Order: sequence, then C-alpha cells, then structure tokens
Amino acid sequence: MGNAPIDEAVAQLSRLPGIGRKTATRLVYWLLRSPTGTAATIGRALSALEGGVRECDTCCDFTDQIRCPICASGGREQGVVCVVEHPQDVRAFERSAGFRGRYHVLHGAISPLDGVGPAELRIRPLLERIRSDEIREVILATDPDVEGDATALYLARLLRGVGVRVTRIARGLAVGTEIEYADPASLSRALENRQEL
Repeated sequence: MGNAPIDEAVAQLSRLPGIGRKTATRLVYWLLRSPTGTAATIGRALSALEGGVRECDTCCDFTDQIRCPICASGGREQGVVCVVEHPQDVRAFERSAGFRGRYHVLHGAISPLDGVGPAELRIRPLLERIRSDEIREVILATDPDVEGDATALYLARLLRGVGVRVTRIARGLAVGTEIEYADPASLSRALENRQEL
C-alpha cells in the first residue's frame, strides 16, 4: 500500500536525468527528515525557473535578464565568440578562466537519430550576430563526439566565405567527453591549441 504524496514525489524526481527510482526515494525521505520548510524552499527555487529564466537576446545562454552578464560586460573581448552546445558548457569554460571572449549557445548538437537538425539549434541568431557585430573569430567548442563533430563541420562550412576566422578547440579533451565535465586545465589547453578549420 502506497502513500500518494510520497509516491508522487518519487515519480516526479525520477523524471530528472541521472535520478532513478531508488535515488528519488532517498531524496524524498531526506526531504521528509529535513527541517520544516526545506521542501517548500526547494520547490520555490525550482518554480522560479519557469518564469524567471529566459534565453539571453545575444548569446542564447540562460539568464534572468535581457542580456546575460557576459554579453553585458564591457570587459570581454568582443571580436571572439566561442560556440558551445549547452549553457552548462559556458560555466565550464568560465571555471577554466582561460577565455575572455563571448559565447554563443546552440542548445544541442546535430543528431539526425534524435530528430535534431540545424533548424532546431540556435544557428540563426549566431549568423545574425556575425553579420551585425564586429566578430573576427568563431571558436567551435562543441563536444568531441560524433554529434559535436558533425555540428562543428556543419558550422565551419556555413561560415566559409563570411569573413571570420573559424577554429575548433584542440583535442585536449578525451573523445566522448562532455565539455561540462571536463577539468579546467584541459579546457584551457583545448582553447589555447585550437586549430583553423
């Protein structure tokens, strides 16, 4: 015999990536043993994501402003844009402290098996930025896997003849590694050793 609120909480937490039913159950019981208000505080923080977070008008990263703090900063190198697959990749590069330019977030990679083509990615805003801003170099920092390589190749071909230097981060990262999980030193090396495409 189940307990409806507990069962529902377990079911909802199980929907999160990397959270199975056992982990979800442990989390629910942890919340039940936590000080009064803990679950409500966590719930409010999660609810605030839906109405309080949007895509930056410039780089498509997640922010609570019209422009994210990186795009709004005058202290960044304006002529270099690092193209990444996911918002968490921006955080990884920022932790490495090896890049002082700006970013562009695609929100995925080309993956025909998953039904993701160029139209599903934030490529059009990237092209608009290149046309309107004084961008000299586009660094393709997609994941070093099949989908990331396909996306980088597609973008390199698309940007040929546009008048910008197109580079790809070096293979300082192991093949199959997702950028968000890479260590800061490897990310810095990959940026320093980028190659012309």
